Amino acid sequence: MASFLETAWGRAMWNARDNLLDGLSITLQVTALGFTGAVVIGLALCLITMYIKPLYWPARFVVNFFRATPIICQLMWVNYVWPPLFGWPTSLFQAGCIALALQSAGYLAETFRAGIEGINRGHIEAGRSLGMPAHLVMRRIILPQAFHTMAPAIMNQFMVVIRSSTLVSIIGVADLMHWGHHLSAEWFEPIGIMSTIAVFYIVVIGTLSSLFKWYSERLRNRYV
Repeated sequence: MASFLETAWGRAMWNARDNLLDGLSITLQVTALGFTGAVVIGLALCLITMYIKPLYWPARFVVNFFRATPIICQLMWVNYVWPPLFGWPTSLFQAGCIALALQSAGYLAETFRAGIEGINRGHIEAGRSLGMPAHLVMRRIILPQAFHTMAPAIMNQFMVVIRSSTLVSIIGVADLMHWGHHLSAEWFEPIGIMSTIAVFYIVVIGTLSSLFKWYSERLRNRYV
């Protein structure tokens, strides 16, 4: 610890520890809200393409559009184009969350579709034969089983969202990467500072990955 603080970038990180912790908090918030929004939007797009035929092509267009366009472009559109047109989002933080949600929703929609289509049709018919309405069949039979096969892909996409969240600093969101750039420019120690920032992300992704794996195994054992 003492040798770390003796370096220029170590002193920079220590002096800016409050800002870095605030940046880490913003990173986690942007990731959590962006991924939650992606799950909701992605599942909605998946169900529309599978069960609402009149809206199939509009939904497919949305899915393909957000899968094909770079996240940087989406950040620019949401932050600079949407407010004059729709009056929303009203903050840089909101714009970052929305862009992350839309970009990941396109990928999750395909993940959900593959998982749902892999369910044994006999289980679905059994639920219907018991008089269960469609929404209960989806909630109690299809989605819990589909989660088993979708879990690795969902976790991978979650990690993509964490890494993509570093780009919200481009539009001015004061996340962890924002402070990394700021300290690098102030102390002229980009290698050391950015390497330390990378350690933050490794710890966060590793911790959340372990929690997700534990939860998916618990859910798997419940439905085996």
